Amino acid sequence: QVQLVESGGGLVQPGGSLRLSCAASGFIFRDYNMKWVRQAPGKGLEWVSDISVDGRITNYAASVKGRFTISRDNAKNTLYLQMNSLKPEDTAVYYCYDSLEHRGQGTQVTVSP
Repeated sequence: QVQLVESGGGLVQPGGSLRLSCAASGFIFRDYNMKWVRQAPGKGLEWVSDISVDGRITNYAASVKGRFTISRDNAKNTLYLQMNSLKPEDTAVYYCYDSLEHRGQGTQVTVSP
């Protein structure tokens, strides 16, 4: 059974940083591309970033490029999202997805003074 468990969210001031983690189980993590998607209050899902199976290829939404870094540790079956220079508009629930569109329960990120 595929399980994705996000963690690391919280309340942070503008300009601050957070590191999200997504612990994967129930499938061969190293064989799947992964991505982060977020949903701001009252809005639809927004793709944030994705990463190839070996971590060599990464892509970012224009809104986060240069501030966020996606990475993975295949030995630990874990996906990460390092978020720096956070802005209020980054406030959202962040989900990790595998390439079969399974997702976790999400972790809330709130950026506010």
